[in-house]
Amino acid sequence: MKMQRRDLIKTLAVGATTVFLGSSGFTKLEANEVSDKLKGNINHSVCQWCYPDLSLEELCEVAHEFGLMGIDLIGPGGWKTLKKYNLVSTMCNGAEISLTEGFNDPKYHPTLIENYTKHIKLVAEAGYTNLICFSGNKRGMDDETGLQNCIEGLQKILPLAEKLGVVIQMELFNSKINHPDYMCDNTSWGIELCKRLNSPNFKLLYDIYHMQISEGDIIRTITDHHQYFGHYHTAGVPGRNEIDDTQELFYPAIMKAIISTGYKGVVAQEFIPKNENPLASLKDSILICDI
Repeated sequence: MKMQRRDLIKTLAVGATTVFLGSSGFTKLEANEVSDKLKGNINHSVCQWCYPDLSLEELCEVAHEFGLMGIDLIGPGGWKTLKKYNLVSTMCNGAEISLTEGFNDPKYHPTLIENYTKHIKLVAEAGYTNLICFSGNKRGMDDETGLQNCIEGLQKILPLAEKLGVVIQMELFNSKINHPDYMCDNTSWGIELCKRLNSPNFKLLYDIYHMQISEGDIIRTITDHHQYFGHYHTAGVPGRNEIDDTQELFYPAIMKAIISTGYKGVVAQEFIPKNENPLASLKDSILICDI
């Protein structure tokens, strides 16, 4: 049975022996031992939405003690809390309309351009780098029209992003299981968009889980096309759960491939824990990916 929130995490108190992960048995000292094991080759992050039983403040406490660089998918409202724990918003959000209403449809361009112009400035002022965006759903639109529409909209915001050092990152989703009809559902389409935009400030957020479902061949794709990928998300396939030996991907090899490309960005855990102690799963996944 899933732990109650009050049992999952208690207030961090002064002293290394204080229990702060409830009945998991973790102590502040043991959490620090996790961070002490990190080799420094991977910048680790975690996605907040996967831990609905924790407040942002509580997840920040854990992330800080585990030695993570930051937390993904946090908008301006959460940045003050992140900074309190010396964490980074490793992938900012808040400018998008929705996952289905994106740059491939010109009717959304006025709102998106206004939103992204505002948020690019906010991201830069906060000292952050990455800001997520989405293609939107096809709704009968062909791939070429979608490409042209995305180019038209993104070209309106990329000069500002380039000026302020913000990288706009479009996430790759699978349309087979999780996001039916999503347009940017394969690396070929996303890479073609990158090529046509020809901007160092536009990249793809390569979600390993989604692309395993869409097309597989993860390591070859990363090796051959890494220059187009600005960020990585993890999760187990099938199920989007823990990245351990219960699923089909071997993450140590994938992480080695990422490191071999010279990647200096962030790898964010985005799996939905099945373990009754989700933070134990987070700890294990960080160490699995720490090559």
